[in-house]
Amino acid sequence: MSSKSASTAEGLLDELQTTLAHGTVARRVETLRRVTDLFLSGAVDYSHEQIELFDDVFQCLMKHIETSAKALLSNRLAPIDTAPPLTIRALAFDDVIEVAAPVLSRSERLDDEALIEAARNKSQAHLMAISTRRVLSDAVTDVLVLRGNDEVIHSTVNNPGAEFSESGFTRLVDRAKGDDNLATCIGLRPTIPRHLYLRLIAKASMTVRARLETANPQQAREVPSAVQEATRRARSSPSAITRETAIAYALVKSLYEDGRLDEHELAAFAEAGKFDEANAAMAALANVPVSIAENMMVESRSEGIMILAKVSGMSWSTVKAIINMRDHLSGTEPTDIQFCKDTYERLRPSTAQQVLRFHRMQQTAPSAA
Repeated sequence: MSSKSASTAEGLLDELQTTLAHGTVARRVETLRRVTDLFLSGAVDYSHEQIELFDDVFQCLMKHIETSAKALLSNRLAPIDTAPPLTIRALAFDDVIEVAAPVLSRSERLDDEALIEAARNKSQAHLMAISTRRVLSDAVTDVLVLRGNDEVIHSTVNNPGAEFSESGFTRLVDRAKGDDNLATCIGLRPTIPRHLYLRLIAKASMTVRARLETANPQQAREVPSAVQEATRRARSSPSAITRETAIAYALVKSLYEDGRLDEHELAAFAEAGKFDEANAAMAALANVPVSIAENMMVESRSEGIMILAKVSGMSWSTVKAIINMRDHLSGTEPTDIQFCKDTYERLRPSTAQQVLRFHRMQQTAPSAA
């Protein structure tokens, strides 16, 4: 922007500010339109100081104009990356959704801190507007998932630019009970942690299992009628393996092949809450396929974990770490540790081997049939 036009802009803004106290509402609206036109004509080139000047004028005008004029201003400023930040914030926190929605849904001037504050304190309509943004961090979606109604939740989960934390996914899985569409959308999110995917599948209806199984056209198969078989197939479907899970499996495979995988490594994975690594390590040490170990690890009770551990000759301290990890990640009621310890100490290795053979038969028989 040339120095001449810059001085013209500043001169006009100064003149406008001095006349604000004397104009009618209609005059203020016209003034707002002129100031907005002036800003948009040079928005890319204005200096920080000039944008601050516009900010002052906009905020002063907004105090004395009707809602429709503020809504128009919000629509005009929303797509502008250099829009006056304080004006954008004031529009975003307006109680009238027609004013707030354009900037909440589109303005890049709103950082996560402002979006989180709005999500925590404003209406469901405000949350709905935030849920449609091009990009949503997991810090923002955490609040949307916590406070949002069903409409907000669905909008957020269906937003391809939304990221979710593990705690966010955990809440979503809990919210999906009885909601097939939501459960399907959650199951199709590429970043859902493996243990939460399995928890979702365990609670899902046949409809959801069928949708998730056939989500990948290349691997679409006839939907089985048996719930157990549907669960088994969904759990073992390659499309359900996230990139993070694949990396975890590769790490454990490398440790195993190098002779560095033992129960101490497994306990460390469990204590760090790394389900994928712990599951793969358990499978390797028990000499069973990952899918079998996985099915046994996510059973509602802890017998599966104890069977695998006993076959591998693991100490109780490692078993306890795995059970604690599973309880923490699943968000269920804590396991009776003393009861499990007594059971584990009574369990004979030969009995564990027999039970494990039964699990192998369960896994392979349906496929053969």
